[in-house]
Amino acid sequence: MAEADFLYRDLPLVNKRVHRLGLTFNFGLDGAGTQEALDAGMNYVLWNKLAGGGEQREVLKGALAKDREKYVLATGAKLGFFSGGVRRGAEAMLRSFDVDYLDVFHLFWLGRMSSFTESVQQELVKLRDEGLVRAIGISIHDRGRAGQLVTTSPLDLFMLRYNAAHPGAERDIFPHYEERRPLTVAYTATSWRKLLKAPKGWDGPPMTAGQCYRFCLSNPHVDLVLTGPKDVTQLRENLAALEDGPLTPDEDDWMRRFGRAVHG
Repeated sequence: MAEADFLYRDLPLVNKRVHRLGLTFNFGLDGAGTQEALDAGMNYVLWNKLAGGGEQREVLKGALAKDREKYVLATGAKLGFFSGGVRRGAEAMLRSFDVDYLDVFHLFWLGRMSSFTESVQQELVKLRDEGLVRAIGISIHDRGRAGQLVTTSPLDLFMLRYNAAHPGAERDIFPHYEERRPLTVAYTATSWRKLLKAPKGWDGPPMTAGQCYRFCLSNPHVDLVLTGPKDVTQLRENLAALEDGPLTPDEDDWMRRFGRAVHG
């Protein structure tokens, strides 16, 4: 795989080319760090700070105002149990960032914070048909249900837990891509940092965060992986790690063995 193919991916549903390391704000990256990430070419941004604004939002809002077609803005409704709440959530994000459309609109944590009722599905499709969103997606832990939704739903994008300790999507979800290929975003690449520590009885080093991201991106079914650096040091380390490209067979074997040890 060529370096450009590993670092970037065309997303036909939103008609944009993106850096395959997507940016989130879970762990404290500040406004200056956000600007550095954008300047480094990270242009897929998941805005999951659903309450409030902050300096990160102002940096992102400024970037969108300058060149809207450069960035993929992914976000979602705070709660998605009813069709009215889904529409209000989309409209709130449109106002918050002063944009005409959202690239990706999620139902977050399907089964816990959102419900995939017929009316909710219809509202998502309507938002897409109206051009207010370009792609509709979900984040979901239930792999069996996700596999079914790949072939039975109108969803364009799946945000899935996938890492060396939890590779079950390879068995339960990705085989369904032979029938229909949605966009796929991996998250929890470090398994909530568990992969960054050697488990009891492991003789050797743990994985690095960069290796965790490379593990995800080496799977051909994964379009992007999300990172939530706490500061610019972590941001730079994560970006630099991707320059090593896809995993070698030996690296893949070692990381899977380590992931099994971490999972227990």
